[in-house]
Amino acid sequence: MSRHGTARKAAGAVAVAFGLLTVLSGGSTLMGAVDMGAVVPFVLWFNFLAGFAYVAGGILLWRGSRMALPVALGILFATAAVFAAFALHAVAGGAFEWRTVGAMTLRTAFWALMAGIARTGRRDGRTA
Repeated sequence: MSRHGTARKAAGAVAVAFGLLTVLSGGSTLMGAVDMGAVVPFVLWFNFLAGFAYVAGGILLWRGSRMALPVALGILFATAAVFAAFALHAVAGGAFEWRTVGAMTLRTAFWALMAGIARTGRRDGRTA
């Protein structure tokens, strides 16, 4: 397996794990099992539902699918849009937790990286 193939598979595995943890965390919060403080509902719901997309995107990346790049870009752009809406909410004086800023920054950067890895695989002609 090439160096790019190994990186792609590792990235896919990390994306799947990230997605499963996101679904678990979001689901626990939505069910009231965990108190996360000043939760912004649309961000919580988005992240919970996006966790399923993370799993799908990770699997596509792992498999080297041609769909890995568009899915990663879709997750990236959707996350950035929700992050921007969250920023507007915060600037308008809405209650929020600073850890949400960190989490959304991490999610946006993570999917930018995943899109870059998926793009590298496509450019090298290594995706199916």
